[in-house]
Order: sequence, then structure tokens, then C-alpha cells
Amino acid sequence: MTYSRIVGTGSYLPEKVLSNDDLAQMVDTSDQWIRERTGIHKRHIAAEGETTCDLAEKAARNAIEASGKSISDIDLIVVATTTPDQVFPSTACLLQSRLDIHGCAAFDVQAVCTGFVYALAVADNFIRAGSARCALVVGAETFSRILNWEDRGTCILFGDGAGAVVIEQSETPGILSTHLHADGDYANLLHVPDGVSKGYDKVRQNAAFVEMKGNEVFKMAVNTLGRIVDETLDKNGMQKSDVDWLIPHQANIRIIQATARKLRMSMDQVVVTVHDHGNTSAASVPLALDVAVRDGRIKRGETLLMEAFGGGFTWGSVLVRY
Repeated sequence: MTYSRIVGTGSYLPEKVLSNDDLAQMVDTSDQWIRERTGIHKRHIAAEGETTCDLAEKAARNAIEASGKSISDIDLIVVATTTPDQVFPSTACLLQSRLDIHGCAAFDVQAVCTGFVYALAVADNFIRAGSARCALVVGAETFSRILNWEDRGTCILFGDGAGAVVIEQSETPGILSTHLHADGDYANLLHVPDGVSKGYDKVRQNAAFVEMKGNEVFKMAVNTLGRIVDETLDKNGMQKSDVDWLIPHQANIRIIQATARKLRMSMDQVVVTVHDHGNTSAASVPLALDVAVRDGRIKRGETLLMEAFGGGFTWGSVLVRY
């Protein structure tokens, strides 16, 4: 039986920092209000001219270096993003060229905040099927480019960043299982209403910005993430106590805390980075993973549960023996 395992992690955050106090100068909000309701202290914003591929490249090179693999070992590239550099080619192809990799499959996955979980599941299945041996999986976003900076309901929540992992073929299980779901009936609760096929036009006021019905999204996220936790553990014959670390999508501290309660996990077992970068969409799970690996919290042999919920709605999980 062929499996895949994570052999390296990496991340990158843009240099520019936008604090809650900075936002209070732009919209009707305050540092206290944002911290109490979201747990976010600051977010990083891509510089003018800095693209999603730029962020992805830096995270990818960090992950490849950490893995001990060479660029020539990579035979699959999957990039999760909602904010690609161009309509086409894919950000994955642009990244492939930056890394001087040629010939292997490279493509993007779009599942918004669940994007990295989707991308990791796809890469895992490529390796299990024998179609790849060593994959680079990246979540990268310049979400600030699709925010209405006059809408305090959304602009306080999101930031830019990238996270990456390298996974390789293994004879012993690393990625134990992946679980992906979606329900498009809830699309209008969290979406960007405009797009290329609908006649994208910047002249229309706010048509290409994120719109969100926050209370409805919060309720759906908490309930759905609770179910995906149960599904994942049932599939693997595990108890909640078997999970060493929960690595959730970093959207809102209250959602993270609610999911931890459903797992009956102490917050000491939950990787939380939302305070440092806000919701970075597809980048948030690999960012959090990389932080906890590099600071020594996560150790080899431990069991990790990564989960996310995003626009679509999409949701999913990955259970990993690290």
C-alpha cells in the first residue's frame, strides 16, 4: 500500500502590517471591538506589485528547504488560491516556472478557505494512485485585493499570506484520511458576486468585493466543523482523545474555540495564529501548521487534525500522523 507523508513545511507573510488601530482610522471600529469578536490583532497586506505567486514562491522555497528534497524531486504542484495572479495561466504554472520545474502537472484548486485542505487531498490521492512521488502543495492569497475597505464587516477579517507543504510517497501512513464536502445552496452567504463570465466590470460599485452575512456564516461554520470532526474520527476508528493537535482554519477565535469544545480539547492543544495574520483564506491552515512545526510544538509521530470551512460553502478535513 502506498501512502503520502508531510516532509517539509513553509510559510510567508508580507512585510506590510495593518493593525486594528490602523483600521480604526478607516472604518467605524476599534482595536477592542475587533479583538473581542474575532481574536485578530493585525493582518499582513501584500505590497503594491506583490502578487499571490510572489507569496507562494517564498513559502514553497521554505517548505522545499525544510523537506531536504531538491527542486528536481517535485513532480506535482497544486496551488490553492481564490486570488490568482491572472485569469490564466494558473498560479501553479507561474510558480512552476519560478522554481525552474518543467513537465510535471501543475494546477490551481479553488475552494476559498478550504482550498489548502482540498489541494492536499488531491495531491495525496495522486501519490496513492502512483501518479506522483513528491508533491508541492501551496495555499496562497492576496485577499486584500478583493476587499471593500469601507465595509467593516469584512475588511477587518482578512489578510494576505502563503503556506506550503512538501509531501512524498511513503510505505507507512502519514496522511491517514481526507474528507471533502460542499453545498452550493449557501453560496450567497459568503461570496464575491461578480466574475469574468458574468461580465466583470470594475465600474459597478463594489461588485468585485467580498460580501458576507456574518452571523449565518458563523453558525454554519461551527455546526459543520463539528460534524467533520466526528466523520474524520469515525472513519479512522479514533477517539477525540487520540488527536494531539487541532490545526483549524484561522478565521475567528470564537469559531476555533467552539470547535475545540466539540473535540473536548484544551486550547493548549489547538494551534492558533489568527491574531497574527487574520483570515488568510487558503493560506491559513498551512501557515498555522508551519508555525507550530518550526516552534517545536508539533513533533514527529503526533496526530494532527486539520480542518477548514469556506465560501461555497466548502468544508473538509485532513487527519495526519506527522
